This record gives sequence, structure tokens and C-alpha cells, in this order.
Amino acid sequence: MNKILSPRETQGATRRDLVVGATLVGGALLVGCSPGDLLSVGAKDDFGAFGPFIKIGADGAVTVISKHIEFGQGNHAGLAAIVAEELDADWTKVIVEQAPAIAKVYANTGMGVQGTGGSSAISNSWTQLRQAGAGAKAMFVEAAANKWNAPVGEITVKDSVVSHAKNGRSATFAQLLPEAGKIAPPKAPVLKDPKTFTLIGTDRVRRKDSQAKSDGTARFTQDVQLPDMLVAMVAHAPRYGAKVGSFDATEAKRVAGVVEVYQIPTGVAVVAQNTWAARKGREALKVTWDEAGAEKASSETMAANYRQWAAGKGTLPEKTEWQAFETKGDAAKKVNGTIFETTYDFPFLSHAAMEPMNCVAQVGAGKAKLTFGSQIPTVDQLNTAKIVGMLPGAVEIETLFAGGSFGRRANFQSDYVAECVEIAKKVGKMRPVKLVWTREDDMAAGYFRPLTHHAVKITVDKEGYPVSWRHRVVTQTLMKGSPMPTKGVDETTVEGTKGSPYLKATPVVDAQVLMPDVNIPVLWWRAVGATHTAFVMEHTIDQLARKAGKDPVAYRRTLYEKAGATRHLAVLNLVAEKAGWDKPASAGWSRGVAVHESFGTVVAQVAEVQLVDGQPKVGRVVTAVDCGTAISPDQVAAQMEGGICYGLSAALYGKVTLKDGVVEQTNFDTYRVLRNSEAPTVETHILPSGNAPSGVGEPGTPVIAPAVANALLALNGQATTSLPFVKG
Repeated sequence: MNKILSPRETQGATRRDLVVGATLVGGALLVGCSPGDLLSVGAKDDFGAFGPFIKIGADGAVTVISKHIEFGQGNHAGLAAIVAEELDADWTKVIVEQAPAIAKVYANTGMGVQGTGGSSAISNSWTQLRQAGAGAKAMFVEAAANKWNAPVGEITVKDSVVSHAKNGRSATFAQLLPEAGKIAPPKAPVLKDPKTFTLIGTDRVRRKDSQAKSDGTARFTQDVQLPDMLVAMVAHAPRYGAKVGSFDATEAKRVAGVVEVYQIPTGVAVVAQNTWAARKGREALKVTWDEAGAEKASSETMAANYRQWAAGKGTLPEKTEWQAFETKGDAAKKVNGTIFETTYDFPFLSHAAMEPMNCVAQVGAGKAKLTFGSQIPTVDQLNTAKIVGMLPGAVEIETLFAGGSFGRRANFQSDYVAECVEIAKKVGKMRPVKLVWTREDDMAAGYFRPLTHHAVKITVDKEGYPVSWRHRVVTQTLMKGSPMPTKGVDETTVEGTKGSPYLKATPVVDAQVLMPDVNIPVLWWRAVGATHTAFVMEHTIDQLARKAGKDPVAYRRTLYEKAGATRHLAVLNLVAEKAGWDKPASAGWSRGVAVHESFGTVVAQVAEVQLVDGQPKVGRVVTAVDCGTAISPDQVAAQMEGGICYGLSAALYGKVTLKDGVVEQTNFDTYRVLRNSEAPTVETHILPSGNAPSGVGEPGTPVIAPAVANALLALNGQATTSLPFVKG
């Protein structure tokens, strides 16, 4: 049993100390293990006969344990299908259950922690869950062979029924469960040949959570009601970096239902018997803010500085320097040709998840429990442990459904989670405290996609193709506050530009990034760096193509062939065919194409656009995607649709501005989002592939904005140098 450290024992402990301590106490970090590997370290006693990813009930129902949160993306269906395929389980009797927070068992390959992000749920679990399903199937097969005195090779399984055709015998999983549970799982179970799949890749793989979310039985954090539970709201400073100077809680405590008012590191918390009382109590608070360290700059001033620095003007901030992220050839040597220059500006963006941040915490007597939609349980355990003084592994987390995230629920500080734990610690006695953030809290006190500027200077040859490419990016790093700070370039700032086929096809490349330290909290936002790099690369290429008098699709084909980008070429050809690129667009409409790779997936889109009252309207988007094996084609299409609408919403309207350091947009009346009536018709075509699955949750998002910009370029000859499209 893990020892729980007292506050005295943990004083001065670093984040790394706690991580290492948890690892040493809890055992080796196990990722990508076979069922046999996991059982060999005692998981059989902890998780049951079939390991930590599968439970089979007495009725034969198969429960797949998902280490990944479900917050709207539909991954539970795909994860369950991987197990069901290898196990040959009856798909109608397969259900999904959220895994407990145990990093040593459920850590993500590549991430090193248990969590969901980077469009990795399916790709990360592909081999792991196949092995789990195949291992469990082997146990049933061996049990049947022993029972019927038949060769293992003659036993077959279909829809949770084990059969031996020669002697006409069969038994269900339920009937064989006692014997199968005693079989040692194989160390290296034999996996199916993908050509024999009967479930994966079919339209039978549909969401497992639709019914619960339709009838209201699905449990979200706001649904949590526990005995004697309190509700808290926090008053945050109007400017980032400000702290509480003083506060007067007299009037707040007079509000009926208010129980107590506490100062916490991030503000002042009002704790009440219900949400309304907490809100009214917060409104009655009088807080004086110490703004000595507050950010007071306006976003336009920041953007102007970015433009100056990219142009080689002005004075760079202290301890800030340009860093190369891709170089090729001799950039100092003059290259003959025609020069093309352009710049692009991208605003701060809010994640704007449908469900604002919230959490339920209980702290007391050396215990801590969190109940909420935890995106990165390991990080939330770590930050909770630091606050309450215990080992991370001793922090219990019950992960619920969450209403969207787009990256917001996963940050190094566990910001809103830490607030809830701080409050629950003050309340004590394991009394439940539900922290509720309003939409305004999340918009004005949360994290943003960074403000970003790109400057591009390209020399093209007589055929119009790039022979030198100079690129400058100015944006904040997303790794500030990381327990493992990035040395050198933060790859998230340049992904999509770095490694681009267009740079591979260009003989001379000089690409650098500047990462100023701005006191505005920024975070990964759906598709992360690709949300600006895809626009820059794809809209620039379209401008080059048109200046060269070449068709944008044909121009890209030449560059892809030169770069050896076969996957890009394949999706480009597919989308051009399906969109009817070679045929004229309807009167008043134009088409734009864009192609981009992110999270291992290549997506091509053709957007059909017209101008209505001077503003772009997108009517149809044809999408081609190479995502490896498509476990659920229906869900891949849904993710493309959702990603396109999310990206289009930001491209048309998304913009967070700060005036004197204060966020000006606080709700959907000032932060406009796409309406249902504005959503385009989306057609998705999946490129057949025998490769392992890659991500689909994010790759559809960054492609739509440049596709629309390229359609506008074709329509009126005007390039787009800043987003959103709709100004004002």
C-alpha cells in the first residue's frame, strides 16, 4: 500500500520528486503492454482475469475499459471495436467504462502520462487493445479446447460464441467464463490479419454513448449531486498576473446560502449551498487587486510588436532570440528569380467548449477524490498531490463525460482543478465542493490559442516554383510552466511549416521562430500549431500558383511529386475527383483547395464559397482523408464535419482581443460562433489504407480556413492576410 506523506514531509518537494516517488512506490511505468505483461506484475489480482482493459460479466457482456476520456469525439466506440474485433465479441453486448486514474497501467505511449490529447486515443491504443482482445479470446479458446478435448486450432469464435464444428459443440462466453478465467493469458497473442476484419471498418461501429446522452442519463460534472455538497465560484482578477490585494466579504456573507469566503492563490472563492447563492455572493464581494505584476498591454500593441520583430525592426524582448527550425542550402547566397513577400496575422482564440470548466473535489484525513471530466488524470493527480500533501497515485479521480475541450481541460497547472482542490482543502472533512465556472469566467480567465504572426519571403524560378523560402514566425510557446521545459524550439509553434512538402521541394530554406514571453496564458487549441501554419503554407502556395498562371491543384501535384509526398498527392487527387475540380463551379460560387498533414493524418479539402453581402458563405466542403485504418468510417466522417465547423467558426468570426490587458469578449454575444444555419454540407471520402490508424479528432480543423481563403482568392483575386474573415 502506498504511504501517504504528511504536509510536513512534502514541504519543499518538487514536481519531479513527487512524480519519481509515485513511480517508485507504484512500480514500473507500463505502456503498450500485452495482457500477459500486465498480469505478471500483479494486475490480475487488481483487474480480474482478463487484465486492465477487459471485463467479462457472468452474462457474457464485454466491458472495455477506456483509458481515454470521452468528451464528444466518439472515441469510445472505436476503442471498443478494436477489442471486440480481436475478441470476436457480440458487438451488441459490448459496453465501455472509464478507466480509473492509474498511470502505471493506463499511461499513453508517447505521452508518458494517462491522458487524452493530440488525436492519439485510437492510434495510441491500437496495438495495446488488439493484444488485449486477442489475449482474452485465446483464453476462451484454450478453455473450450480443454473442456472438449479438441485441438486449439479447430476452435472458432464468433459473436461471443465459441464453437468446435467437428463435434458440433458450442458455448457462450458466459458458459466458459469460469474455465477461461483460470487460463494464463498468452504473452504474445496472435492478432488477426486485417483482411479478416468483420467489424472494424464497417458502418456497424457506431457510438456507444448516444442513448445516454440523448435521454439524459449520461453523467457530466454539473450533474453530480452528493450529500452535503457545497458549490463554489471564484472571483478572478480582471488582468492576468494580478493578485488579491485585499477583500471585504461582509456583503457576500449576508447573501442567503453563502457558507464561507476564502482567499486562494488565484482569487477569492465564495462557497455556498447552491450555485445561485455562490454567484450572488461573488457579485457582492469587494476585492482590491494588486496589479503590480499584471499584463496591461493591448492585443493590438502585441501584434504590432510581432510585426516589427518579424521585419527585423525594433528591440527584441530580454532573453528572447530567433531560433532556426528548418534550414537548407545557403540562405546568404543570392538566388535569382522573382520575389514574393507576404505576412499573416492570427488573433488569440478561445476554446469555447460547450461545457465551461467545473470540478468536484473532496479533501480530508489524508484523502483526496476528484469527480469530473479529467483530460489528463496524471497531471491532475500531480497538482492535487502538491496542494494536499500526498503521493499523486493516492489521489482518486473518477472521470466523467465532458462537454468538449479542444485542449482547454489539459494544462500543466490543472488551473480550475487546482482551484477546486484549494477550496475543498479549506472546507475539509471530505465534504464535497463543486467548483463552477461561468462562460464569462472561461472566456476572460482561461487560456487562449496564441496570437501569432508569420512573415514569408519566397524567390520563385521562371516556372513559378519556389527556389528559396525565408520564413519567420512570432508566437508564444505553449510549454511555459511545463515540468519538462522545452530546450530550443517548441515544436508546437512551427508544426505544419517544419517538414512541409513545400519546403522539401525548395532548395534553400531559412525558417526561424521567435517565442516572446507574454503574460497571457496560452494553450494548445484544436490542431495546435497547424491552425496557423496550415493557413500560411496553403494560402501562400495558392498565391504562387496563380501568379505563375497555373492551376492550384496541378501546381501542388508538381511540388508533391518533387518532395515525394505520396500521401498528400493521393488525397489531393481524390478530393479533386470527388469535388469535380475540372468542372466549372456554379454561377456566383468559387472553389478553393487546401491540403495539410497533422497528427499523422493527411487531409485535403475543397471548399465552395460565395460572397453574400460582402461576407463569405461556405456551401459545400468535400474532404479526402488518409488516416490509416478507419475503424469507424461513420465516426471519421463525424470528426471531419465537427472539425470543419469548429475551424470555420474561428476562421469566420473567432477573435479574442485585450484592451489594456482586459479581455473584451466574455460570452457568445461578443465571441461569435458558427450557427447551425451556417454549417456547410460536408462530404468525406476516406482513402483505403492498411496502415495503423492515425488521428482524426483534429486534422480536419486547420484545412478549412485556407481552403476558404483560396476560394476567395479565386473569386476576387484578393489574398487574405489576417483572420477572421469577418472583420469588426
